[in-house]
Amino acid sequence: MASKALFKYLPGHQAGASASVSVLVNGAVVRMSPAASLAAGLLAAGITAVRVSPVGQGARAPYCMMGVCFECLVDINGRPNQQACLITPQDGMEVTTMQAAPCALPQQEAKHV
Repeated sequence: MASKALFKYLPGHQAGASASVSVLVNGAVVRMSPAASLAAGLLAAGITAVRVSPVGQGARAPYCMMGVCFECLVDINGRPNQQACLITPQDGMEVTTMQAAPCALPQQEAKHV
């Protein structure tokens, strides 16, 4: 799931374990700063593909980081289509990446990242 992180926190931003929260991402615990957005925390953890495009089934990642592009859609605590760039991570939050668009793809054609 996670690869080498392309994004890193600035020095002093994440001082230690007390400065982070535990978020369950696709069943794995990910520690991230509560001072940044959920999308930033996912990117810093090396999780770049958060959903699959309904057109072409390509992997998509957070892009604009300000709520305009809708590329960072994830399922948060059972609620689909939440913009990760506009959400602050909370301790115990459950995040599931959106692997397919059920309304656009038949189940047998859904591809997983």
